[in-house]
This record gives sequence, structure tokens and C-alpha cells, in this order.
Amino acid sequence: MGLKLEDYKLMVSEVRKVTDFVPKVGVVLGTGLGNFVNNVKVVVSIPYSEISNLPRSTNPAHQGKFIFGYFDDIPVVLMQGRVHYYEGFSSEEVTRHIRLMGFLGIEHLILTNAAGGVNFDYKPGDFMIINDHIDCFMPSPLRGENDDRIGTRFPDMSDPYSSSLNEKVYEKGLELNIPVHKGVFMQYPGPQFETKALIKTMRNMGADAVGMSTAIEAIVANHQGIKTIGITFISNLACGMSKNKISDEEVIIEAKKSEINFTKLLSEAIKIVYLDK
Repeated sequence: MGLKLEDYKLMVSEVRKVTDFVPKVGVVLGTGLGNFVNNVKVVVSIPYSEISNLPRSTNPAHQGKFIFGYFDDIPVVLMQGRVHYYEGFSSEEVTRHIRLMGFLGIEHLILTNAAGGVNFDYKPGDFMIINDHIDCFMPSPLRGENDDRIGTRFPDMSDPYSSSLNEKVYEKGLELNIPVHKGVFMQYPGPQFETKALIKTMRNMGADAVGMSTAIEAIVANHQGIKTIGITFISNLACGMSKNKISDEEVIIEAKKSEINFTKLLSEAIKIVYLDK
């Protein structure tokens, strides 16, 4: 692990110089999903660049700042944009934001992303509650010396996305008539999109959706004892599943089309995890 407890205490002190706000739920907003902040009564926003040791996002679709505020009277912190492994950082570096949210007070974490559908039953505009993930393409963010004061050397990963909370969010999605599935997410390093052969291999391995984030974030959250759920927006069919060429512009366009459903589903998810004690 690159940073020690003392490093995170310094980062917390830098945030506390700006605000004493204590969030209970953390949310990572994926590509094209950042407009959810419009539903939050903002107390303060802090760019990642103003906090020591936090990598800055280089993807223009990710604004790169923490938003502290209230959603329906629930104290939350939103990551408006994340940092990705493909930007040149290590797995440990891109997950520091997750750890910091934990030290700032969150008890639950909701990870969202936009990803390609690998399952033939999925279509653009659908959502998937992440039951589990496959991370074999990614170096572990826990690689290196472990600080036992933060988490155990060998964390259990049998339920990385809370099965009980997942089920509640899934049932709420069905109740709201949102096209929602339950499935396995695979993280791929990128930045190039996957080939047809790779997508076929991923499907054979059991993946239902593939993206360039999330799994290593869930690992760090579990290492730190933060209860986690994941919501994937299916922005496109993966390579070889349609005649269309895949582009990041397509992801943004599809996310915009499904903004209402995403807002409904994420809103309910925040309420569900906050009530979990």
C-alpha cells in the first residue's frame, strides 16, 4: 500500500480546514452520470487537486471533485468524476479517493459506472446491479506493504457488493419499471475498447458487463470495512455484438437518454443504504 494512516490523516485535516461536514454515504458518479449532483443541496465542493496525494482526473468527462451536501436530508459525498488506471496511475493511486471518503466518515459506498453489455440479454439503457466482479486483468490496489491499522492483509471478498442491499435496490428498480438486471462486472484496464475475441472470452468467464473502473474501488472499500453496492449503466453493447463502432461519445449520449431512470434508481439506492444499520 502506497500511503499510510498518517498520510490519510493529513488529507483529512486538509479537508477539515474547508468543511467539518461528515458524510454517511459516498457515491462515485461514472462517465456521463455526473449530473446527479443537481439533486443534492451542496454544502461545499473540493477539487481533488486541492488535497495532497490525490491524483487528478485527466478525462474531460470527469470533473474531478468531491461534492459534499444533502440528498433528501442524507449527508452524502459525491465523487463527480473518478480517476482511472488507464490514465497512468497505479491501482493504489486511483483508489485513494475511496479511502479518503472512508476516513471522512462514510459507512456505505455506492459505485456507479457506464459499461458495455456482454450479456446478450442486455441492451443500451438497461441497468445492472453488480452481484460480483472479475478483476483478473487488474493489479490489486492492496499490493505492497499493508497498514494493519487500515485493514487486514488478506480481506475476505465473498460478498464485495452487499447481497442484502443489492436485492433491495434491484427490487426497487423493478417496482419503478426500470430495466434492471443482476450480474457480474469485469474491470478491464483500457483505454482501448475490447476486441471481439476478448469479449467472447469475458462472456465465457462469466462476465455480464465490462468497464474500466469499479472493481478495484470495491476491493479497497471492503479492505477498509465500508459496505458497498454497485450500479452499472449499460451504455452500449460490447464489441462484436452489434454493427456499431464503440466510442466514448456514444457512452455520454446514452447516459443522457437514461438520466431520469438513473436518478430514480440512485436516489432509492442512497435511501436504502442509509437506512441500513
